[in-house]
Amino acid sequence: MITAHIMPLTILLPLVGAYIILLFGSRHKILARNVALATAGVTFAMVCFITYLVSAHGTFVYHLGGWAPPLGIELMADNITAFLLVTFASVAFIVLLFASDVLPGEINPKVITRYYALYLVLLGSLLGIVLSNDFFNIYVFLEISSIAAAALVAVNGDKLAMEASVKYLIMSTLGSGTVLMGIAGLYMVTGYLNLDFIASNLSAAYAGYPLTVLMTLAMLVVGIAVKAALFPLHVWLPDAHGAAPTSSSAILSGLVVKVYIAVLLKLLYRVFPLDFIAALPLQASLLVMATLGIFVGSILAIRQKDIKKMLAYSTVAQIGYVFLGIGLFSEKAMIGAVLHVFNHAVMKSMLFLSAGLLIKYSGRREIADLAGLGRTYPLPMIAFSVGALSMVGIPSFSGFISKWYLGLGALEANQLLFLVVLLVSSLLNAFYYLPIVIAGFFKKGTVEVEKQVIPVGAQISLIFLIAATFFFGLFSNIPVSYIAPTIQGLFGMFGGV
Repeated sequence: MITAHIMPLTILLPLVGAYIILLFGSRHKILARNVALATAGVTFAMVCFITYLVSAHGTFVYHLGGWAPPLGIELMADNITAFLLVTFASVAFIVLLFASDVLPGEINPKVITRYYALYLVLLGSLLGIVLSNDFFNIYVFLEISSIAAAALVAVNGDKLAMEASVKYLIMSTLGSGTVLMGIAGLYMVTGYLNLDFIASNLSAAYAGYPLTVLMTLAMLVVGIAVKAALFPLHVWLPDAHGAAPTSSSAILSGLVVKVYIAVLLKLLYRVFPLDFIAALPLQASLLVMATLGIFVGSILAIRQKDIKKMLAYSTVAQIGYVFLGIGLFSEKAMIGAVLHVFNHAVMKSMLFLSAGLLIKYSGRREIADLAGLGRTYPLPMIAFSVGALSMVGIPSFSGFISKWYLGLGALEANQLLFLVVLLVSSLLNAFYYLPIVIAGFFKKGTVEVEKQVIPVGAQISLIFLIAATFFFGLFSNIPVSYIAPTIQGLFGMFGGV
């Protein structure tokens, strides 16, 4: 019974958990914390089971209420979808484990209960976006996730947080409106909202309304680029990350911006044929914006003195890697892009969480003031160092694997220029990450810091993230072998590009 309905239950469980927290949590804060952790943990277990079902039986489809599309709502999980589900559920659980011990000293205790509820609402909406196979539900969950994410930024209620949240909401609303117009255009020319039905009727729609189809594709891509913070549409990101609590910064950078890339992947491998897209200027536009994002994000990161702002601009560059992999339109590059969604989620969450601990215990956010903290707080600095080396692309770390496949994809597509882009960008990453690592362990601190005990939950979270970075760097064949068949089938179906 549960197996048959596991996909809708996976979306519903975090929402029910949020309702229970709001109902009883204000009077029992420990209960709120435990319900949030239990809900996120069980959700992760259910996602792992969905991944097993997909691996054992192929694509998993569920029709809500027994109503088949196009009238009914359809949920679908294939290999890529299941991989993204594991990414979102696992990182969300680890970050929540960290937050459960650190939040009381970081935000107003009166809003912690609401924070847990908002966090679960965000998790449920992210999973809903990934599983939905029709544009109506994708859009609904996109809006829920945007509102929940903005609230998590503003949860403390101070001036900077509110300003960053409003800026995020404005940009997110512009992106959502553009996406909605694109969805309306597709519905107008095909008569469907289900992705598979749109795909099957797209050729006829393009023959009758070529300009409308092109405009809808453009609006969808632009709207997604705004919400995913692709340069130059990234202006909301640095302030939102800088003003948010540590766990909110980690989840925003690690997961929220990635879910819109999941929507773009749905467009590419379920709706618009790759050979159709390759004939448009879209590929060149994606490659140019991705390259600019990689370089401008890195340069702006180098200029930052605030550690969280530096990490935020680094995210702009890392989003560029994912769009670069998508824009190259080759099997290896697409594998690299999908891998980097997971690898960056792990790396950047670890960087934000470790930086948050260093800020919390030193009382300073300036990069120069973090010197010497590796001696006082070795675990956070080791975690930061592992994340930094992985971001640079040092072999045996998971970040190297993403860049390796992106580089192979550039060669496969005969785009040697973008191989150079990857190499130069790795040097830029080293330029702003490695000095922090070196100073943290080998320089004397400018600020006297009294050593305090790091909560157990925070320590466990960092250890898990460190282990994941090494494990998927050394055993990358596990995720690659899982997602590669779907991507190979995608390119084989359309004869390659």
